Amino acid sequence: MCARNPGTGLDLEWVSRARVNTQAVLRRAQQIQSTRLPRGQWQAAWLLKSLSCIDLTTLSGDDTSSNVHRLCLKSLQPLRADLLQELHMEHTGLTVAAVCVYPSRVCDAVKTLRAANSDLPVASVATGFPAGQTPLSTRLEEVRAAVADGASEIDIVINRTLALNGDWEALFQEVLQFRQACGDAHMKSILAVGELGNFTTVYRASLVCMMAGSDFIKTSTGKESVNATIPVAVVMSRAIRDYYITTGHKVGFKPAGGIRTAQEALVWLVLVKEELGCDWLNPELFRIGASSLLADIERQIYHHVTGQYAAFYELPLA
Repeated sequence: MCARNPGTGLDLEWVSRARVNTQAVLRRAQQIQSTRLPRGQWQAAWLLKSLSCIDLTTLSGDDTSSNVHRLCLKSLQPLRADLLQELHMEHTGLTVAAVCVYPSRVCDAVKTLRAANSDLPVASVATGFPAGQTPLSTRLEEVRAAVADGASEIDIVINRTLALNGDWEALFQEVLQFRQACGDAHMKSILAVGELGNFTTVYRASLVCMMAGSDFIKTSTGKESVNATIPVAVVMSRAIRDYYITTGHKVGFKPAGGIRTAQEALVWLVLVKEELGCDWLNPELFRIGASSLLADIERQIYHHVTGQYAAFYELPLA
């Protein structure tokens, strides 16, 4: 991880004067989505880059120690060995960026990764995920418990009611307490953009979370009806850029929810490169929260290597 965001005091004047031009955001999003994507070996290279930025995730009610174990093993070898050899990548130690699970499954993930002598980060959702409607004391204790069990990254959810009501002081104080509860663990703040109403609220919530010390801001829980979209990502990336220009502190960006195909992953890389720059094109500052994306990336890499698309039984399951 890069240097952490220490946060700043809450600048309500900056937050309150922020306005987002919706039509300009939509035009910019359309430009990004219309960008010609790389082909051939360049596409393969970009797909490997996107693979290294995935937070490989399982957040299902039927999660067990066995499927978390399987997910961890897949995270350590995300591509088949023969594909890596064909790409001359067999000695690079290519893995995903992290494994993301519920707090109750952190111990399972940590145990598997330690047995494999891996220092791959374990991320855990917390603070009443996905709604964030449990009492503050409960949410704080959930963060502390996940950290105690070995999580080195915590994905917190903000209280959307506070954002919708414009109670930025209360939101700042909550996120600040979550940051303190995280200790040395890096904190990603989930805005749940599909429930924030408009772009201006998304921008303001992004600023407040960064001011409170968030190391990443994240679009969604993946459980809302609207999750990661390109227009909302433009707004969040502009907030990150404005915060960096003003404070000198780099904050990471994590889209999550509904990102399933390799082509979509390429569009997200284009967005990050054009809006934030090449410094953000690494797992320290860019993550993709996904559960099924890896399978399609591996399928596209297989096609690049062999010229054919793999049948479902030819690729290992996550």
